[in-house]
Amino acid sequence: MVTAQQTASAPDAARPFPKGFLWGSATASYQIEGAAAEDGRTPSIWDTYARTPGRVRNGDTGDIATDHYHRWREDVALMAELGLGAYRFSLAWPRIQPTGRGPAVQKGLDFYRRLVDDLLEKGIQPVATLYHWDLPQELEDAGGWPERATAERFAEYAALAADALGDRVKTWTTLNEPWCSAFLGYGSGVHAPGRTDPVAALRAAHHLNLGHGLAVQALRDRIRADAQCSVTLNIHHVRPLTGSDADADAVRRIDALANRVYTGPMLQGAYPEDLLKDTAGLTDWSFVRDGDLAQIHQPLDFLGVNYYSPTVVSEADGSGTHNSDGHGNSTHSPWPGADKVAFHQPPGETTAMGWAVDPTGLYDLLRRLSADFPKLPLVITENGAAFDDYADPSGNVNDTARIAYVRGHLAAVHRAIVDGSDVRGYFLWSLLDNFEWAHGYGKRFGAVYVDYPTGTRIPKASARWYSEVARTGILPGA
Repeated sequence: MVTAQQTASAPDAARPFPKGFLWGSATASYQIEGAAAEDGRTPSIWDTYARTPGRVRNGDTGDIATDHYHRWREDVALMAELGLGAYRFSLAWPRIQPTGRGPAVQKGLDFYRRLVDDLLEKGIQPVATLYHWDLPQELEDAGGWPERATAERFAEYAALAADALGDRVKTWTTLNEPWCSAFLGYGSGVHAPGRTDPVAALRAAHHLNLGHGLAVQALRDRIRADAQCSVTLNIHHVRPLTGSDADADAVRRIDALANRVYTGPMLQGAYPEDLLKDTAGLTDWSFVRDGDLAQIHQPLDFLGVNYYSPTVVSEADGSGTHNSDGHGNSTHSPWPGADKVAFHQPPGETTAMGWAVDPTGLYDLLRRLSADFPKLPLVITENGAAFDDYADPSGNVNDTARIAYVRGHLAAVHRAIVDGSDVRGYFLWSLLDNFEWAHGYGKRFGAVYVDYPTGTRIPKASARWYSEVARTGILPGA
């Protein structure tokens, strides 16, 4: 543990992280793999969504993405060159189990076997995420996440992945950001599958929870005794616009919908009563069956935390809308039962996504999670920023704004550790520029620049800077 004495110097002094702190980077299958119709892979909901006119900027798709499916050796070599200790990637469900049912496709599993073996050979810890939003389209056609059967199919898929990779992958994550899957996918429609039904969004949230619990059980039955299970949540750090009681209640409502709808059943074994009351006008939650909460509430080895920017809310008074929540524009809200809540743009500097740059939100979030769940270690599984990067005439990408962003957020993580939070690692989002969902290829989050026409990879200045941090375990002063 870092001691307070080590950080008692000036704020811009170098900050050492604890011994064994895990430094990595992260990606997602649909965003980088490409090879959308190769070796048995069938369409996911994101293939269908991206091919629907008007859904994705410029009509971009993940058909090729960064062609990681064919260039994975080059990408692993880049990770090794950068000195990363871990790589968080996701398995593509439709590549492993194309219809979402039945036996696995061995060519799909072989791709991940080769990837994992190369990572291990180069001393990079593989961190496998089972689901990063690419549901097989056939399962969506059968009802998708609003249906209980999808949770059951997810557990079967988890078993297939664990049988193939459980002897070599020691860290597993069930779901990435289930809030986005449920509320952006089925509520506002700005993510796949693009449905706009608030009750379906709440049903999806429950069945994602159930799928998580069933998958943890399937993993535990198959993976190594020393392996770890986790889930990654995009916990919203929600702040009130003013100090009024009405704005405090707006925070409570959004905290229930954004955070406690998952942390309640997953970590405490119950849905929050205020969430059920707030949404009672939409549903009686009868889709929650006896025994579901016990199935969901499985022991975890750590909680994955994704953070980019805080969320500012108030009682609705005409000064803000649900479109100001940073998740994309839609005439439909991703916040069922919160019609009287307005969202506001936080003040200050923003990234190319329009998201406020505010490391204090990450510090506050980590301290809250440590207070709420004091025995559960935390890992920052995503943190990063999109900027308008370009390669200069000499072929360099000097992304100084990203370096400043990451430095500020790592300083917040370090401060949280010093103040008692058990944070075990940090994964920079993202390793590569890639397909950024509804934004297509218009937003660049990568530490490595990708020239999309050629696929050429160019490590940015931030990649070299982060490499030094990862190698030394020391955050340099400003």
